[in-house]
Amino acid sequence: MEILTVILIIVAIVFLCIFFYFVPFSLWLSARVSGVRISLIQLFLMRIRKVPPSIIVNAMIEAHKAGINTISRDELEAHYLAGGHVVRVVHALVSAAKADINLSFKTATSIDLAGRDVFEAVQMSVNPKVIDTPVVSSVAKDGIQLLAKARVTVRANIKQLVGGAGEETVLARVGEGIVSSIGSSESHKSVLENPDSISKLVLTKGLDAGTAFEILSIDIADVDVGKNIGAQLQMDQANADKNIAQASAEKRRAMAIALEQEMKAKAQEAKARVIEAEAQVPLAMAEAFRNGNLGIMDYYKMKNIEADTNMRQSIAGPQQPKKE
Repeated sequence: MEILTVILIIVAIVFLCIFFYFVPFSLWLSARVSGVRISLIQLFLMRIRKVPPSIIVNAMIEAHKAGINTISRDELEAHYLAGGHVVRVVHALVSAAKADINLSFKTATSIDLAGRDVFEAVQMSVNPKVIDTPVVSSVAKDGIQLLAKARVTVRANIKQLVGGAGEETVLARVGEGIVSSIGSSESHKSVLENPDSISKLVLTKGLDAGTAFEILSIDIADVDVGKNIGAQLQMDQANADKNIAQASAEKRRAMAIALEQEMKAKAQEAKARVIEAEAQVPLAMAEAFRNGNLGIMDYYKMKNIEADTNMRQSIAGPQQPKKE
C-alpha cells in the first residue's frame, strides 16, 4: 500500500511538471497582472509550435506598459518563426515611441529581418554617431600633396535602412569628395588657411543619397603637408627624357659605326678588285706579245709614259721630309 502511494505521488509530480511546462501558469499570471490578455490555451499552443512563451509574453508586457497596444501576439510569433529578434524589435519600438520617432511594427520587423540592428538604428537616430575617416591623400593644383583626416557625424535614416548602403559607402564618398575638393584648389596654402572649405564643398554634393544614414556634418580633423608631387613628376619626366635621348644617341652611334664598317668593307672590296685587275695587265701584255699585237717599241713608250706620270705625281704631291 505504501509503495502504491509513493508511485502515485511520483506520477502526480511528473504530471504537474509536464503540465506547468506546457501550461506556464506563472507566466499567464504575470501577463494578467500586467494587463495583457492571453489565455492558457494560447500559451500551451506556443509550446506546441516551439515558440518560447516567455519571449512573446514579456515582449507584450513591455509594449503594453509603454503604451503600444497595436502589436498582436500572432505578429510577434510570426516574426519569431521568421528568424527575427522579437525582444530587439520591441525595444526599438519603445525607444522610438519615447523619442517621438515614427516607426511602425512592419518597418521595424523588415529592418530586423534585413540583418540590421533596429534597436541600434533607433539609438543612432537619437544620438548621432561620429565616424573617423582614414587618412585621405590628394594633390592640389600646385603639385603639393595634402593628407587630410575628417570626422563624419551621421544619423540613421530609418526609412532607408532596408536596402540602403552602409558606413563603408559613406566613408568612400566622403574620401572621394575630399580628394575632389583638394584637387580643385589652386594652391595647398588656401586649403591650409581654410580647411572648412573642404567640408562645405563636400556637404553640398549630397553624399548620403541612397545610404542608410543622414550626414549631419563633416569636420576636417587634421591636414598635413606631404610630398611635392609636382616636382617629383617633373624630375621623373626629365630622367625619362634623358634616358630617351641617351638611347637615341646610342642608336645613331651604332648606325654610324655600322655605316663606317660597311664603307671600309666596300673600299677593301674595291681595292681587291683593282689589285686583281692590275694582276691581269702583265698577262694581257704577254698575250699581246705572243699574238704580235704589241711591239717592243710600244712597250717602251708605255713605260716612258708610266715613268713620266709617276714623276708628275711626285712633283704635285706633298714634299716628303729628307732623311739625314
